[in-house]
Amino acid sequence: MNALATLDLSPGAGIVLDDVEWRVERQEPHLGRVQLVRPDGGRQRVTFRFLVNHPRCRPSSRTAAEGVNRGRQPATWSDVKPEKRPLMEQRFEHLMEVKCGFRSGDPLRPEPGEPRPEYDPDRTTLTARRAAKEAELAALRPAELKLLLGVGHVGVRTLERWERRRRKYGMVGCADHRWLRESGGHPSVGEEVREAILAVREETRHHRSRVSGRTRENMIHRYLRETFPEEEIEIPSYHTLLRIWKEWFGPGGARPRYDRSADLPAKNGHVVVTRPGQVVALDTTVLPVMVRENVFGDPVAVHLTLALDVYTHSICAFRLTLVSDSSVDVAMVLRDVMLPLPMRAEWDDEMEWPYPGLPAAVVAEFAGHKVAALPFFTPETVTSDHGSVYRNHHLVDVQEAMGCRILPARVLRPTDKQAVERAFGSSRSLLFEKLAGYTGVDVADRGADPEGDAVLTMSEMEHLIATWVVKVWQNRRLGEFAPFWDPGGDHSPNSLFAASFAQEGFAMDIPSPDLYYRFLPEHHVKRIYRRGVKIKGLWYDAEMLHDPDRHSTRGGRYKQHWVIHREPRDRRVVFFQDPETHEWHALRWTGLPSEDDVPAFGDARVEELLTRVREAGLKPRSDTDLLPVLLEMIGAVDPVAGWPSQMTRSQRVQQAREIEQARAAAADRPQAPKEPGEEAPLAAVGTPAAGSWQERAQQAARSLDSHRRRRREEVLPSSSSLAAPAPLGTRRRGRNLFLLADDEPEDRAEGPEHPDSQTTDEE
Repeated sequence: MNALATLDLSPGAGIVLDDVEWRVERQEPHLGRVQLVRPDGGRQRVTFRFLVNHPRCRPSSRTAAEGVNRGRQPATWSDVKPEKRPLMEQRFEHLMEVKCGFRSGDPLRPEPGEPRPEYDPDRTTLTARRAAKEAELAALRPAELKLLLGVGHVGVRTLERWERRRRKYGMVGCADHRWLRESGGHPSVGEEVREAILAVREETRHHRSRVSGRTRENMIHRYLRETFPEEEIEIPSYHTLLRIWKEWFGPGGARPRYDRSADLPAKNGHVVVTRPGQVVALDTTVLPVMVRENVFGDPVAVHLTLALDVYTHSICAFRLTLVSDSSVDVAMVLRDVMLPLPMRAEWDDEMEWPYPGLPAAVVAEFAGHKVAALPFFTPETVTSDHGSVYRNHHLVDVQEAMGCRILPARVLRPTDKQAVERAFGSSRSLLFEKLAGYTGVDVADRGADPEGDAVLTMSEMEHLIATWVVKVWQNRRLGEFAPFWDPGGDHSPNSLFAASFAQEGFAMDIPSPDLYYRFLPEHHVKRIYRRGVKIKGLWYDAEMLHDPDRHSTRGGRYKQHWVIHREPRDRRVVFFQDPETHEWHALRWTGLPSEDDVPAFGDARVEELLTRVREAGLKPRSDTDLLPVLLEMIGAVDPVAGWPSQMTRSQRVQQAREIEQARAAAADRPQAPKEPGEEAPLAAVGTPAAGSWQERAQQAARSLDSHRRRRREEVLPSSSSLAAPAPLGTRRRGRNLFLLADDEPEDRAEGPEHPDSQTTDEE
């Protein structure tokens, strides 16, 4: 599996625990533990559970030959230039032929004539296959070998080095480290050339139609000739200028070409699936049952996203989202496919991991908790429709990081993902039709008042579906969907998954704890300013970013860029991976106060905030000036306008969706154990525990009060004479003629009158 999602525990692999380097001496998978040894000879035996849940466990990068990313963030598929990717793929195919005799790496997908006699794994050893590959490549001319693999000679040691890097980094490990070398900038670009490039950029961006690169080169030459007539300036070549243009300003908004590849074996136009995890189908539909959201209790229609294993017809993961799903929600569904489902308090022992060949105790030791009877694996191929949520760049990057193929269904061909469509229909007839609030297949079939019949909340519906999947769906007879090797037998998703243990085996991979962060959208930042980094309109900063010795030496496509990961469901923080320690750090929004809790807000709220500021003609100097505007939008600063009865249904749904997204983001985010005396991590701050709109309104009011108090502290010369500001609503309550004396709060009934009670007009 791709190294981005697993921890290498093979003998000889290096890992770092609490900044101490260890080497894996031997592995005991039947006991769920490994033997570690230090360079000084000290040994320690630890379990898989300890390594999975350890917050400071990471792979070691001690050797220079394998550590081309030392001091830099790890290289990914997007860092390799497009013209170098065919060479990397050719190297990968030769390594796969040496490893197992098949260039595809899969014995079930052989090419004509495979395996060749000198590469047959049943008749030859690995050393013999490497020697045969060396002789085969030595027979080629150096020019042909240079064109084929990018090198002039390939020996046994070269094959071994490529194989070690492939096991550690995946296919990107086959790339030459010189393709990803440290960026040296562009020495040929002087101040005059830089000025000319920026001037041409301004001219072509705002005043002229779209022009080609040759035209831009001509305009740069003209600018330099007319602006600096007496100076002899060395102008870079066309290809250098084109590369600089793309690095500085991006590709220019060119339409990406739609590229569809279906290289899986097919028969009669259908994909032949032979093992679990080979093809996982994704799809989203509107749940045919009205539920009540957890905040205001209004009946709403939610979306159901399913991940179905095509071979066993197991529902590996699902997720309910308000209004519509996003690419992050689908990415977290794929993450759930790779993780074992924990047992819940209401579930009995019959719903625990039942598959023979792998005891439940071993799986529980690996996972850190009891595991339910639901398959988990790393998908090899993901197929979906052409919806924007599935075909965006973020989800494509997530699937590339997982190491799986992308196989979109053909247009107007429902048979390409008929398994998941049938799963929706079966779940409707087996479960949803029996629930109150069922809406039917069509509007004409709908009852008189399905919204009034809704009784289940989103949390209750999620628990009901999870229980039904584990207890009913996984044990349901498949009937006509029986496997091809036993068409007349009785099989269920659980029995098919258990049978696959004897046929294909089961690779119990260990997902890395930082997989959550890698599944978040990436942003490539060129430089770090004094205010930090700007991500989607907001500034984020942390003290660690301003280290004077910190410089990005990233090469490849995004040279000298930093990678920042954004959580679209909670925009209070973004995440940055330290290139030296590979630890993840949360960068706070600069508008957040240091000591107060601010309600969580997502991408939609940020866009609304920036739009409102632009329409008002405001130009705040810092993100701190945006905080009061945001708090007024989030919620209920005016008590009357914040009442649910005074809000429209769309406003209530929007606010409920924001709370649900923040809760989901907090549940998906890995929580590090808190040390004694340590404050709660920022990632968990501000998320409403109960999720009620009253708590959200009170939280926004407290945050606005704190913001006003800080502004007054900055104005007044002495903070000793400063009193606490009056709470929100003081002015309204002071002018209420029908307010009884007993209704006053106890803390304001005693002592002198609050000093700000007569000066609330200034607020």
